[in-house]
Amino acid sequence: MTLFSKASSAPLGRLTPIETSHTHTVNGHSLHPPFPAGYEEIVLGMGCFWGVERLFWQVPGVYVTAAGYAGGETQNPTYQETCTGQTGHTEVVRVVYDPSTTALETLLQIFWEQHDPTQGNRQGNDVGSQYRSAIFTTTAAQLIAAEKSADAYQKALDSAGRGAITTEIKPLDVFYYAEAYHQQYLDKNPNGYCGLKGTGVTCPI
Repeated sequence: MTLFSKASSAPLGRLTPIETSHTHTVNGHSLHPPFPAGYEEIVLGMGCFWGVERLFWQVPGVYVTAAGYAGGETQNPTYQETCTGQTGHTEVVRVVYDPSTTALETLLQIFWEQHDPTQGNRQGNDVGSQYRSAIFTTTAAQLIAAEKSADAYQKALDSAGRGAITTEIKPLDVFYYAEAYHQQYLDKNPNGYCGLKGTGVTCPI
């Protein structure tokens, strides 16, 4: 389900990427490709990316995480531009993982259970298309698995009397890194804001 429509008012952005970090403050790995051979990446939007990134960097088998923007029109957007809701981007986290150690289904189960994918253009008190739920895949197998997991979780939500999933699921176009101060924000600011809140419904995958 697409919750953002292309708008002529979308900022054009810039040709040069914005300044960001190069090294993950928790595990010391590079935030930028190339990543180890055989590793895969998936890009996930669950509301404010600070808490989402911390959630996934703690998962065994995840090599590196990075906060960023995806799903919109503006090239190399800034945080301020994204927060206007006009770029079309949502706040996301790039998750690079070793599929021989961590199954994609594990990451998808965490994704569904740790936020509310039924809220449309918001997540809790955070309102706007930049907080919408999204899964951006990088392989055909990921896309199939993501769609199947959405169907499975919708059945569980229906049984619990919850609403319809509004999560955007599609192949990744471009991932843009967020500014340096957003990277591993809750490692640098342990008491900082985290808006994650699940539905309490278990995902049966």
